[in-house]
Amino acid sequence: NPTPYGEGKTTMSIGLADALNSLNKKVCLALREPSLGPVFGIKGGAAGGGYSQLAPMEDLNLHFTGDFHAITSANNLISAMIDNSLYQENPLKIEKILWKRCMDMNDRALRFITVGQGGRTDGVPREDGFNITAASEIMAVLCLATSLSDLKERVANIMVAYDSDKKPIYVRDLGCQDAVCILLKDAIKPNLFQTLEHTPTLVHGGPFANIAHGCNSVIATKTALNLADYVITEAGFGSELGAEKFLDIKCRVAEIKPSAVVLVSTIRSLKYNGEANKDEITKPDMNALKKGIENLGGHIENLKGKFGQNVVVALNKFGFDTDEEINFVKEYCRELGVEVAVCENFLKGGKGAIELAELVLKACDKPSKINFTYEMSDDTKTKIEKVAKEIYGAGEVVFEEAALKKLEMIKELNLSHLPVCIAKTQYSFSDDAKLLGRAKGFTFSVKDLDIRTGAGFIVAVCGKIMLMPGLPKVPAAVNMKIDADGKIDGLS
Repeated sequence: NPTPYGEGKTTMSIGLADALNSLNKKVCLALREPSLGPVFGIKGGAAGGGYSQLAPMEDLNLHFTGDFHAITSANNLISAMIDNSLYQENPLKIEKILWKRCMDMNDRALRFITVGQGGRTDGVPREDGFNITAASEIMAVLCLATSLSDLKERVANIMVAYDSDKKPIYVRDLGCQDAVCILLKDAIKPNLFQTLEHTPTLVHGGPFANIAHGCNSVIATKTALNLADYVITEAGFGSELGAEKFLDIKCRVAEIKPSAVVLVSTIRSLKYNGEANKDEITKPDMNALKKGIENLGGHIENLKGKFGQNVVVALNKFGFDTDEEINFVKEYCRELGVEVAVCENFLKGGKGAIELAELVLKACDKPSKINFTYEMSDDTKTKIEKVAKEIYGAGEVVFEEAALKKLEMIKELNLSHLPVCIAKTQYSFSDDAKLLGRAKGFTFSVKDLDIRTGAGFIVAVCGKIMLMPGLPKVPAAVNMKIDADGKIDGLS
């Protein structure tokens, strides 16, 4: 599982692509766009690092081509149409509103708000709230759409409210599906970028994997597959989040399957999961490493044993890693039947990931398949329970009152066939960020369910996860500087 330090998954993706390119393989990257929320919050930039980086990094991290702003505007046009309908004597008899506004910044103060407080001419007062743009259904719809016409159909099918007869109201009832798609007509097109070593990269879409489905767009991935022999894409956070959603949702929608899966890890993250002293995390600590490596083992078990994937571990090497620590990780993985590549591409670029590239090429020559976590015929409750128990390791799944009510609504609306997208903490296999290592037998709490008829999945909101993140105690923003010439420092 990821840690607050970052494990370098994008850096590894770029390094692998550059290494394959240096081996004269026809390769293309397909990655997500950065969100301004994490850039100015806890994570910083999301363009890779060192000599495995997309360039120009600043353009990518700051607004890029405006896709996120277009998605934000499209989302908020729907909100404006809902509020205008209420103001115009409510012809649709809107009673319960499901749709929320969004913005691309971490701001916990906007989770619960009241709008329309200025008087009769300023709209109808009601409770509302904001999600971050990466968690908007518009983001999911854009990333799962296969064409502009498919996008328009998905937008029209978004359920935004219930009327006074408890019947669903959709975007098509508001009559603005075309207007929403007009705002997205350029955002639906993948953006061509490059690495420092000139490997072509399609950067498109940016749903988070903890609160959304965590993959770049289907259009970008399929475009890359048409352009290259080898396509490197990534799924957010750990295998229980990003990889599960990539395999159980995106691969089903796009009708694709990976030939190999690269699992990125660091010695530091394993010691962190072994409860090492955080102030001495860079010092050798074999006891913490031996305890924390069970976390890596859990992800290998999921990817290789549960999903049936051809797995290679990429160990992102830092200067403070010792030979004893590295050799221990390599031996542990070999006992599980998985090869490890020690990667130094942060310092050496593609040359530092040649070993990884060669292992991936070998893995790609093996037969590939996907063992899905659940059948589409399973009902929503069963799907969630299968993911929680078989992938996360939960002993029991508890559905709170709000979630139980939504399960009934899902049955009434005949939506039980939809896949599930679980929103939970990224720091643990469980729904508790403090349960490190390979948590097992825990109680998994499903707080609520969001019905996403446009995206075509049900979001299960679990534990303490929020769809609008907050800033940390010391945001990355306070360490950023810009001089009189416009030179930026502290963004990456």
